[in-house]
Amino acid sequence: MLVQRVAMPAAVESWTVLGDDDIPIEPVERYLAYLSDVERSPNTVRSYAFDLKDYFTFLQHRGLDWKQVRLEDLGEFVAWLRLPAAGRSGQVAVLPSTRSRVGPSTINRKLSALAAFYQHQARHGVDVGELLVTWQSPGRRNGWKPFLHHVSKDKPSPRRTIAVTAPKKLPRVLTTTETQAILDACDHLRDRFLFAVLHASGVRVGEALGLRHADIEAAECQVTVVSRVNHNGARSKSRQSRTIPVSAELIRLWADYLTWEYQGIDSDYVFVNLFAAPRGQALRYRAVYDLVLRLRKRTGIDFDPHWFRHGLATRLLRDGVPIEVVSKLLGHSSTTTTSAVYGHLTAEDARQALQAAGWFTGNEVKL
Repeated sequence: MLVQRVAMPAAVESWTVLGDDDIPIEPVERYLAYLSDVERSPNTVRSYAFDLKDYFTFLQHRGLDWKQVRLEDLGEFVAWLRLPAAGRSGQVAVLPSTRSRVGPSTINRKLSALAAFYQHQARHGVDVGELLVTWQSPGRRNGWKPFLHHVSKDKPSPRRTIAVTAPKKLPRVLTTTETQAILDACDHLRDRFLFAVLHASGVRVGEALGLRHADIEAAECQVTVVSRVNHNGARSKSRQSRTIPVSAELIRLWADYLTWEYQGIDSDYVFVNLFAAPRGQALRYRAVYDLVLRLRKRTGIDFDPHWFRHGLATRLLRDGVPIEVVSKLLGHSSTTTTSAVYGHLTAEDARQALQAAGWFTGNEVKL
């Protein structure tokens, strides 16, 4: 089976899954087309395509019909995912001590994709039973309650039955020294300005690549992220626009970039091809990640562009900026998302808080 990119109107990218006969797998094709129609991120559609390709490959090896799968089969699917490629195809026997090919987080993501796929099929009249959903009896539950909860609070609610315990990973951030090293390793002002924008504003790479010159207000020292269709495939994950205050230093770097490198380029995109053909075309994801690979080699820092975003959020929260403000600057849908990702304290954070409270001084008990 093969995941195939599909060209869509209005520069929108989509994906599908082809069977061994090079024909799209019909239920997967309909589901992925639906995701594209409701404007889900192309990266999300691509991820779901690979997840469903793995699932339908497993079904093919086991001779199973996707409509007649049992929960026990899904348990076997989880075990199958952990196998190396040769083990999945049955070419070799795999020892129990063999290291898992994928981690718990990846397995849970694939199971979530399957749950969404089957729920979509059920909404369209396909009889899939209660394959991935069990009904939780009503009772006392803490936490967030949906709109009109009081209407349905006595009814059972669906939840996924299969999940793998995954350790929670703290977001990786760059130190000041590492950030400076990455910026100083850039050969061009364009590249330095790109990473400076990520560091100073916390925008995602796709949001940076979709920036237009009109989105940067020099006098007010602010950058506005706008959700729009971009010719380079970049997109804003947030549906609503947001404005982010930035420093005058970042605005000066933008001016230097326009003066010394951008010059007479006729484009409204901020980041464009300047040193490779086609000159003046909006910069794409692939070019950025090629740049990241070069900078990793130069600096010895195995970083990801998203770490700049994590870094800004962590700095703001440590400096006492209210979580509501941080959530708005990051473009999160709610403070719950911000808290889930960044609501953590390291041992050093805890020590600083205790020192500020005078915990280590003036104790009446002598140890």
